[in-house]
Amino acid sequence: MQLDFRSFATGFADPVAIVNTGDDRLFVVQQRGLIRILDLEGNVSETPFLDLSGIVSQSGSETGLLGLAFHPEYYENGYFFVNYTRASDGSTVVSRFSADKNNPDLANRESEIQLLTVNQPYSNHNGGQLLFGPDGYLYIALGDGGSGGDPQNRAQTRTSFLGKLLRIDVDVEDETGYGIPPDNPFVNDETALDEIWAWGLRNPWRNSFDRLTGDFWIADVGQNIREEINFQPAGSTGGENYGWRCYEGNKPYNQSDCLEAENYVFPVFEYAHQGSGCTGSVTGGFVYRGALFSELFGVYIFTDYCTGNIFTIIQTP
Repeated sequence: MQLDFRSFATGFADPVAIVNTGDDRLFVVQQRGLIRILDLEGNVSETPFLDLSGIVSQSGSETGLLGLAFHPEYYENGYFFVNYTRASDGSTVVSRFSADKNNPDLANRESEIQLLTVNQPYSNHNGGQLLFGPDGYLYIALGDGGSGGDPQNRAQTRTSFLGKLLRIDVDVEDETGYGIPPDNPFVNDETALDEIWAWGLRNPWRNSFDRLTGDFWIADVGQNIREEINFQPAGSTGGENYGWRCYEGNKPYNQSDCLEAENYVFPVFEYAHQGSGCTGSVTGGFVYRGALFSELFGVYIFTDYCTGNIFTIIQTP
């Protein structure tokens, strides 16, 4: 089928995510610290829903306000969660905010509760995605901490949050402000952090759950030669090691301190960089479950930041 792309709304600076709460509003995350509301007619609110520009890193590149997720019971409790790079020290911060009780189009700026702070050794590979799974838990995607080639091998180090997918319970609070799901794969394992759900990621940039099946799609940006899409089926018990830095896609990258290949989960799809300059940087998408394009029903759609190419993956039984 042939698809045409049309401009729907303009006026955004460095948008990195669009999130919906289940009504007719779209919340557009801008990297430099603003969340703005877009209606279904393409109109953008003049007043931001939330303005964190005073505390969020303004250096651009891969830092900034990077993720937004609304609590599954947002209309009852008003809670939403953000992932941002703190300007003062470059750390990743995951915080909870509340909507203004008197105005649903405004957040209460003073309601911030910081749940997680992660030191970032470099300014790149922050990851940043936040999303709630079908299980009601909050999933947090973090890159390997940056530089090139993961020099400290953090993605393969289970005592570091970097290069991981984390899974936490935001409805059970302890001294950290959140709880650990009892079925997380490394609970009570002294060699790993309880929050870890999966590991071996370089810079996961946009992940999504299939809203029909619960399957989890994870796009991971490669180093120099490969981009990859990882797949975690619904019902997974977690603990998958997606291979970085031992592998870039299916190709060996740095095999020092690595295990046999059968210990890793390899991507369901990968593609090679071509040419010079910005030749590959995957951006994950969604499995289409709408009614407008029947030919695309059940198809995973994603793109590449550098090339602008749009890809589809069709699952086979």
